[in-house]
Amino acid sequence: MGLQDFWFIALAALFVGFFVLEGFDFGVGMLMAFFGRVGDDDPEKHRRAALNTIGPVWDGNEVWVIVAIGATFAAFPPWYATMLSAEYLPVLLILLALIGRGVAFEYRGKVDSDRWRRGWDLVILLGSWIPPLGWGLIITGVATGLPIGKDGVLVGGMGGLFTWPAVLGALALAGFSLVHGAVFVALKTDGDIRARARALALRFGPFCLLPMAALMVLVQVRQGGLVTMLVAAVGLLAGAVAFVRLSAGREGQAFALLGVLIAGATLSLFGSDFPNIIASTSAPSFSLTVANASSSPYTLGVISWVAAFGAPAILVYQGWTYWVFRRRISAAHIPPVHVP
Repeated sequence: MGLQDFWFIALAALFVGFFVLEGFDFGVGMLMAFFGRVGDDDPEKHRRAALNTIGPVWDGNEVWVIVAIGATFAAFPPWYATMLSAEYLPVLLILLALIGRGVAFEYRGKVDSDRWRRGWDLVILLGSWIPPLGWGLIITGVATGLPIGKDGVLVGGMGGLFTWPAVLGALALAGFSLVHGAVFVALKTDGDIRARARALALRFGPFCLLPMAALMVLVQVRQGGLVTMLVAAVGLLAGAVAFVRLSAGREGQAFALLGVLIAGATLSLFGSDFPNIIASTSAPSFSLTVANASSSPYTLGVISWVAAFGAPAILVYQGWTYWVFRRRISAAHIPPVHVP
Protein backbone atom coordinates (compact mmCIF):
# COMPACT_ATOMS: atom_id res chain seq x y z
CA MET A 1 0.00 0.00 0.00
CA GLY A 2 1.44 3.36 -1.07
CA LEU A 3 1.14 6.72 0.66
CA GLN A 4 -1.69 7.72 -1.67
CA ASP A 5 -3.82 4.79 -0.52
CA PHE A 6 -2.76 5.33 3.08
CA TRP A 7 -3.96 8.93 3.09
CA PHE A 8 -7.25 8.00 1.46
CA ILE A 9 -7.83 5.54 4.31
CA ALA A 10 -6.59 8.10 6.86
CA LEU A 11 -9.07 10.70 5.62
CA ALA A 12 -11.90 8.17 5.84
CA ALA A 13 -10.82 7.44 9.44
CA LEU A 14 -10.76 11.16 10.28
CA PHE A 15 -14.32 11.58 9.06
CA VAL A 16 -15.32 8.49 11.05
CA GLY A 17 -13.89 10.14 14.17
CA PHE A 18 -15.71 13.36 13.39
CA PHE A 19 -19.09 11.70 12.84
CA VAL A 20 -18.76 9.47 15.91
CA LEU A 21 -17.82 12.30 18.27
CA GLU A 22 -19.62 15.24 16.74
CA GLY A 23 -22.71 13.18 15.92
CA PHE A 24 -23.85 12.84 19.52
CA ASP A 25 -22.67 16.41 20.11
CA PHE A 26 -25.03 17.71 17.43
CA GLY A 27 -27.73 15.36 18.65
CA VAL A 28 -27.80 16.89 22.13
CA GLY A 29 -28.28 20.34 20.60
CA MET A 30 -30.96 19.01 18.27
CA LEU A 31 -32.90 17.81 21.32
CA MET A 32 -33.00 21.22 23.01
CA ALA A 33 -36.76 21.45 22.47
CA PHE A 34 -37.23 18.05 24.09
CA PHE A 35 -35.51 18.74 27.40
CA GLY A 36 -36.96 21.13 29.92
CA ARG A 37 -40.60 20.68 28.95
CA VAL A 38 -43.48 22.42 30.64
CA GLY A 39 -44.37 20.46 33.77
CA ASP A 40 -40.80 19.82 34.90
CA ASP A 41 -39.99 21.04 38.41
CA ASP A 42 -37.26 23.29 36.92
CA PRO A 43 -37.14 23.19 33.08
CA GLU A 44 -34.02 25.36 32.90
CA LYS A 45 -32.06 22.97 35.11
CA HIS A 46 -33.01 20.07 32.83
CA ARG A 47 -31.83 21.96 29.75
CA ARG A 48 -28.59 22.98 31.44
CA ALA A 49 -27.94 19.42 32.58
CA ALA A 50 -28.37 18.17 29.00
CA LEU A 51 -26.04 20.85 27.64
CA ASN A 52 -23.49 20.18 30.37
CA THR A 53 -23.05 16.64 29.07
CA ILE A 54 -21.27 18.08 26.02
CA GLY A 55 -19.93 21.26 27.65
CA PRO A 56 -16.37 19.98 28.25
CA VAL A 57 -16.00 18.18 24.91
CA TRP A 58 -17.93 19.88 22.09
CA ASP A 59 -15.10 22.17 20.97
CA GLY A 60 -12.53 19.35 21.07
CA ASN A 61 -14.80 17.20 18.90
CA GLU A 62 -14.64 19.79 16.13
CA VAL A 63 -10.87 19.31 15.89
CA TRP A 64 -11.51 16.18 13.84
CA VAL A 65 -13.16 17.98 10.94
CA ILE A 66 -10.52 20.73 11.00
CA VAL A 67 -7.79 18.10 10.75
CA ALA A 68 -9.74 16.22 8.06
CA ILE A 69 -10.12 19.30 5.87
CA GLY A 70 -6.50 20.31 6.42
CA ALA A 71 -5.30 16.82 5.56
CA THR A 72 -7.44 16.83 2.42
CA PHE A 73 -5.79 20.07 1.33
CA ALA A 74 -2.31 18.66 1.95
CA ALA A 75 -2.78 15.14 0.57
CA PHE A 76 -5.32 15.69 -2.25
CA PRO A 77 -5.44 19.37 -3.31
CA PRO A 78 -7.80 18.84 -6.30
CA TRP A 79 -10.21 16.94 -4.02
CA TYR A 80 -10.13 19.83 -1.55
CA ALA A 81 -10.66 22.42 -4.30
CA THR A 82 -13.46 20.57 -6.07
CA MET A 83 -15.35 19.48 -2.96
CA LEU A 84 -15.31 22.84 -1.20
CA SER A 85 -16.00 24.88 -4.33
CA ALA A 86 -18.77 22.65 -5.65
CA GLU A 87 -20.35 22.39 -2.20
CA TYR A 88 -19.64 26.00 -1.17
CA LEU A 89 -23.24 26.76 -0.16
CA PRO A 90 -23.60 23.83 2.28
CA VAL A 91 -20.08 24.53 3.59
CA LEU A 92 -20.94 28.21 4.19
CA LEU A 93 -24.15 27.29 6.02
CA ILE A 94 -22.24 24.77 8.15
CA LEU A 95 -19.62 27.36 9.12
CA LEU A 96 -22.24 29.96 10.04
CA ALA A 97 -24.17 27.36 12.05
CA LEU A 98 -21.06 26.28 13.96
CA ILE A 99 -20.11 29.88 14.72
CA GLY A 100 -23.60 30.67 16.01
CA ARG A 101 -23.72 27.46 18.01
CA GLY A 102 -20.42 28.15 19.74
CA VAL A 103 -21.45 31.71 20.60
CA ALA A 104 -24.79 30.47 21.93
CA PHE A 105 -23.11 28.01 24.31
CA GLU A 106 -21.17 30.89 25.82
CA TYR A 107 -23.88 33.55 25.84
CA ARG A 108 -27.10 31.76 26.85
CA GLY A 109 -26.19 32.01 30.56
CA LYS A 110 -25.00 35.61 30.54
CA VAL A 111 -28.42 37.13 31.22
CA ASP A 112 -31.00 35.77 33.67
CA SER A 113 -33.95 36.03 31.31
CA ASP A 114 -36.14 33.29 29.86
CA ARG A 115 -36.56 35.25 26.65
CA TRP A 116 -32.77 35.64 26.32
CA ARG A 117 -32.18 31.92 26.86
CA ARG A 118 -34.97 30.92 24.45
CA GLY A 119 -33.32 32.98 21.73
CA TRP A 120 -29.94 31.33 22.20
CA ASP A 121 -31.57 27.90 22.52
CA LEU A 122 -33.03 28.47 19.05
CA VAL A 123 -29.53 29.28 17.76
CA ILE A 124 -28.22 26.05 19.34
CA LEU A 125 -31.09 24.12 17.78
CA LEU A 126 -30.46 25.46 14.28
CA GLY A 127 -26.69 25.26 14.72
CA SER A 128 -27.02 21.59 15.61
CA TRP A 129 -29.39 20.60 12.76
CA ILE A 130 -27.65 22.35 9.88
CA PRO A 131 -24.15 20.75 10.13
CA PRO A 132 -25.23 17.08 10.03
CA LEU A 133 -27.65 17.81 7.20
CA GLY A 134 -24.91 19.65 5.32
CA TRP A 135 -22.14 17.13 5.94
CA GLY A 136 -24.43 14.25 5.04
CA LEU A 137 -25.21 15.96 1.73
CA ILE A 138 -21.53 16.70 1.04
CA ILE A 139 -19.99 13.33 1.90
CA THR A 140 -22.71 11.32 0.17
CA GLY A 141 -22.50 13.53 -2.90
CA VAL A 142 -18.74 13.06 -3.05
CA ALA A 143 -19.03 9.28 -2.59
CA THR A 144 -21.81 8.76 -5.13
CA GLY A 145 -20.63 11.25 -7.76
CA LEU A 146 -21.01 14.89 -8.76
CA PRO A 147 -21.53 16.53 -12.17
CA ILE A 148 -18.03 17.98 -12.49
CA GLY A 149 -16.25 18.97 -15.68
CA LYS A 150 -12.70 18.46 -16.88
CA ASP A 151 -11.43 21.33 -14.70
CA GLY A 152 -13.16 19.97 -11.59
CA VAL A 153 -15.83 22.68 -11.61
CA LEU A 154 -19.46 21.83 -10.92
CA VAL A 155 -21.54 21.65 -14.10
CA GLY A 156 -25.19 22.70 -14.22
CA GLY A 157 -25.40 24.80 -11.08
CA MET A 158 -26.17 24.01 -7.44
CA GLY A 159 -29.13 21.82 -8.36
CA GLY A 160 -26.71 19.06 -9.30
CA LEU A 161 -25.79 18.62 -5.63
CA PHE A 162 -29.27 17.57 -4.57
CA THR A 163 -29.37 14.05 -5.94
CA TRP A 164 -31.55 11.45 -4.25
CA PRO A 165 -28.59 9.66 -2.63
CA ALA A 166 -27.18 12.99 -1.37
CA VAL A 167 -30.50 14.07 0.13
CA LEU A 168 -30.87 10.63 1.68
CA GLY A 169 -27.36 11.05 3.10
CA ALA A 170 -28.34 14.37 4.69
CA LEU A 171 -31.35 12.76 6.37
CA ALA A 172 -29.24 9.75 7.37
CA LEU A 173 -26.58 11.73 9.23
CA ALA A 174 -29.17 13.99 10.88
CA GLY A 175 -31.23 11.01 12.02
CA PHE A 176 -28.17 9.22 13.33
CA SER A 177 -27.03 12.31 15.24
CA LEU A 178 -30.44 12.62 16.86
CA VAL A 179 -30.36 9.03 18.11
CA HIS A 180 -26.71 9.13 19.14
CA GLY A 181 -27.35 12.34 21.07
CA ALA A 182 -30.29 10.82 22.94
CA VAL A 183 -28.24 7.75 23.87
CA PHE A 184 -25.35 9.95 25.00
CA VAL A 185 -27.63 11.98 27.27
CA ALA A 186 -28.97 8.72 28.72
CA LEU A 187 -25.36 7.58 29.26
CA LYS A 188 -24.21 10.80 30.92
CA THR A 189 -27.20 11.75 33.09
CA ASP A 190 -29.29 10.31 35.88
CA GLY A 191 -32.86 10.60 37.07
CA ASP A 192 -35.69 11.90 34.92
CA ILE A 193 -33.44 13.17 32.12
CA ARG A 194 -31.84 9.76 31.69
CA ALA A 195 -35.21 7.99 31.58
CA ARG A 196 -36.61 10.50 29.12
CA ALA A 197 -33.61 10.33 26.77
CA ARG A 198 -33.57 6.52 26.85
CA ALA A 199 -37.30 6.33 26.12
CA LEU A 200 -36.90 8.76 23.22
CA ALA A 201 -34.08 6.72 21.67
CA LEU A 202 -35.99 3.45 22.00
CA ARG A 203 -39.25 4.84 20.64
CA PHE A 204 -38.00 6.89 17.69
CA GLY A 205 -34.48 5.53 17.15
CA PRO A 206 -35.29 2.78 14.62
CA PHE A 207 -37.38 5.21 12.55
CA CYS A 208 -34.62 7.87 12.64
CA LEU A 209 -32.02 5.36 11.46
CA LEU A 210 -34.06 4.13 8.48
CA PRO A 211 -32.49 6.70 6.07
CA MET A 212 -29.01 5.52 7.03
CA ALA A 213 -29.92 1.87 6.48
CA ALA A 214 -31.53 2.74 3.15
CA LEU A 215 -28.48 4.76 2.08
CA MET A 216 -26.06 1.96 2.94
CA VAL A 217 -28.11 -0.60 0.99
CA LEU A 218 -28.56 1.75 -1.98
CA VAL A 219 -24.85 2.57 -2.29
CA GLN A 220 -23.78 -1.06 -1.98
CA VAL A 221 -26.29 -2.21 -4.60
CA ARG A 222 -25.17 0.53 -6.99
CA GLN A 223 -21.40 0.51 -6.58
CA GLY A 224 -20.30 -1.67 -3.69
CA GLY A 225 -17.90 -4.58 -3.63
CA LEU A 226 -17.55 -7.60 -1.38
CA VAL A 227 -15.42 -5.82 1.25
CA THR A 228 -17.62 -2.74 1.48
CA MET A 229 -20.73 -4.91 1.63
CA LEU A 230 -19.28 -6.77 4.61
CA VAL A 231 -18.37 -3.47 6.31
CA ALA A 232 -21.88 -2.14 5.73
CA ALA A 233 -23.40 -5.39 7.03
CA VAL A 234 -21.34 -5.19 10.24
CA GLY A 235 -22.48 -1.59 10.73
CA LEU A 236 -26.16 -2.45 10.22
CA LEU A 237 -25.91 -5.41 12.60
CA ALA A 238 -24.26 -3.21 15.24
CA GLY A 239 -27.06 -0.65 14.88
CA ALA A 240 -29.70 -3.32 15.45
CA VAL A 241 -27.91 -4.76 18.49
CA ALA A 242 -27.54 -1.26 19.93
CA PHE A 243 -31.28 -1.06 20.60
CA VAL A 244 -31.26 -4.48 22.24
CA ARG A 245 -28.57 -3.33 24.64
CA LEU A 246 -30.27 0.01 25.22
CA SER A 247 -33.51 -1.70 26.15
CA ALA A 248 -31.48 -3.68 28.73
CA GLY A 249 -30.24 -0.43 30.26
CA ARG A 250 -26.70 -0.73 28.83
CA GLU A 251 -26.35 2.79 27.45
CA GLY A 252 -22.55 2.57 27.15
CA GLN A 253 -22.71 -0.51 24.95
CA ALA A 254 -25.50 1.00 22.85
CA PHE A 255 -23.48 4.19 22.39
CA ALA A 256 -20.41 2.22 21.24
CA LEU A 257 -22.47 0.05 18.88
CA LEU A 258 -23.99 3.13 17.26
CA GLY A 259 -20.42 4.32 16.76
CA VAL A 260 -19.75 1.09 14.88
CA LEU A 261 -22.83 1.80 12.76
CA ILE A 262 -21.64 5.25 11.63
CA ALA A 263 -18.11 3.90 11.13
CA GLY A 264 -19.49 1.15 8.89
CA ALA A 265 -21.60 3.63 6.96
CA THR A 266 -18.71 6.06 6.42
CA LEU A 267 -16.10 3.46 5.51
CA SER A 268 -18.46 1.65 3.15
CA LEU A 269 -19.25 4.96 1.43
CA PHE A 270 -15.59 5.87 0.98
CA GLY A 271 -14.62 2.33 0.03
CA SER A 272 -17.37 1.89 -2.55
CA ASP A 273 -15.98 4.87 -4.50
CA PHE A 274 -12.32 3.74 -4.43
CA PRO A 275 -10.12 4.36 -6.42
CA ASN A 276 -12.25 7.35 -7.32
CA ILE A 277 -12.28 10.27 -4.91
CA ILE A 278 -15.05 12.12 -6.70
CA ALA A 279 -16.64 10.28 -9.60
CA SER A 280 -17.83 12.60 -12.36
CA THR A 281 -21.39 11.92 -13.46
CA SER A 282 -20.75 14.12 -16.51
CA ALA A 283 -18.01 11.90 -17.95
CA PRO A 284 -15.98 9.15 -16.24
CA SER A 285 -12.76 10.61 -17.64
CA PHE A 286 -13.30 13.78 -15.58
CA SER A 287 -13.33 11.85 -12.28
CA LEU A 288 -10.81 12.61 -9.54
CA THR A 289 -8.95 9.49 -8.44
CA VAL A 290 -6.45 8.65 -5.73
CA ALA A 291 -3.75 8.62 -8.40
CA ASN A 292 -4.50 11.84 -10.30
CA ALA A 293 -5.51 14.01 -7.33
CA SER A 294 -2.76 13.26 -4.81
CA SER A 295 0.15 15.48 -3.81
CA SER A 296 3.76 14.60 -4.58
CA PRO A 297 5.41 11.69 -2.73
CA TYR A 298 7.58 14.21 -0.86
CA THR A 299 4.52 16.11 0.44
CA LEU A 300 2.76 12.91 1.43
CA GLY A 301 5.89 11.80 3.28
CA VAL A 302 6.16 15.08 5.21
CA ILE A 303 2.54 15.08 6.35
CA SER A 304 2.87 11.41 7.30
CA TRP A 305 5.62 12.32 9.76
CA VAL A 306 3.55 15.22 11.10
CA ALA A 307 0.58 12.90 11.59
CA ALA A 308 2.75 10.29 13.30
CA PHE A 309 3.49 12.75 16.12
CA GLY A 310 0.31 14.85 16.07
CA ALA A 311 -2.37 12.14 15.98
CA PRO A 312 -1.31 10.40 19.23
CA ALA A 313 -1.26 13.76 21.03
CA ILE A 314 -4.83 14.52 19.96
CA LEU A 315 -6.04 11.04 20.93
CA VAL A 316 -4.38 11.18 24.35
CA TYR A 317 -5.76 14.64 25.11
CA GLN A 318 -9.30 13.76 24.07
CA GLY A 319 -9.19 10.46 25.92
CA TRP A 320 -8.05 12.27 29.06
CA THR A 321 -10.86 14.84 28.69
CA TYR A 322 -13.56 12.17 28.42
CA TRP A 323 -12.08 10.31 31.40
CA VAL A 324 -12.04 13.38 33.63
CA PHE A 325 -15.67 14.22 32.81
CA ARG A 326 -16.95 10.63 32.83
CA ARG A 327 -19.42 10.89 35.73
CA ARG A 328 -23.16 11.17 35.34
CA ILE A 329 -24.96 14.43 36.14
CA SER A 330 -28.58 15.30 36.86
CA ALA A 331 -30.71 18.37 37.36
CA ALA A 332 -29.91 18.13 41.08
CA HIS A 333 -26.26 18.87 40.31
CA ILE A 334 -27.05 22.12 38.50
CA PRO A 335 -26.56 25.22 40.69
CA PRO A 336 -28.90 28.22 40.58
CA VAL A 337 -28.44 30.66 37.71
CA HIS A 338 -25.55 33.00 38.37
CA VAL A 339 -25.10 35.97 36.10
CA PRO A 340 -21.68 37.62 36.33
